[in-house]
Amino acid sequence: MDRDKSAPVHIDVLLNADQPWDSFDSVWYLSHNYDTLRYDDRQIIEWMSEFFARAPRRVGSEHGVDVGSGTNLYPALAMLPRCHEITLLERASTNVRWLRGAVNGFGESWDPFWRTMVDTQPDTYRGIDPRRALESRAEVVQGNIFDLPQHQYNVGTMFFVAESITGSVPEFEKATQRFVGSLRRHAPFAAAFMKNSRGYQVGSYRFPAVAVDDNDVLECLRAAAYDVEVHVVSDGVNPLRDGYDGMILATGFAGRK
Repeated sequence: MDRDKSAPVHIDVLLNADQPWDSFDSVWYLSHNYDTLRYDDRQIIEWMSEFFARAPRRVGSEHGVDVGSGTNLYPALAMLPRCHEITLLERASTNVRWLRGAVNGFGESWDPFWRTMVDTQPDTYRGIDPRRALESRAEVVQGNIFDLPQHQYNVGTMFFVAESITGSVPEFEKATQRFVGSLRRHAPFAAAFMKNSRGYQVGSYRFPAVAVDDNDVLECLRAAAYDVEVHVVSDGVNPLRDGYDGMILATGFAGRK
């Protein structure tokens, strides 16, 4: 018997709350993603460093936030010249433990990431001891992106989070806008996304993703920010994994002009 084509088709959507975040394999993810500085990460770091160097600064000290830090330190490192305090917000307990150890002294594998910032914007990054600065300024907080406070931070980053914590488009949009909403008006931000991700493996678990492109990111951010610029980079020679089409970096300012 033929299916009634007018009947609704029900598709199970993998939601954020249903994922085994506390089983996230931090060591596996770190080794697979950040053991070496990749071409695409280098390009993103250069764009982000240039943006933060030229973005207007608030008078006085700035409090930064990196949302969903995971085992990635370079977004927080990029904010060091601007911030006297940085909150690293992370949900997975495994990642929280890793971050607390890394903040107290990160490994040499992160040195090329920092050198890229210094080489790109020497006037901004040279002269800072990133290990001492991160240890004295960063606080690791376990928390959920959907519970972020409103209008609290002066600068922010969110890297490979909103599209990689759910298979639901509304949850992707809500996460992105909660991140921007946690920033004060005119606060600069940088956010990165995997382009057209079809999900990803971490150790023995497979996590969902929302397939977004640069236009999707731009439209989502325009609802909560201004002067948004979007860049796309891909490494066709040495892709990070199967199931994505590149990486997207978006920069802009929270709120309305």
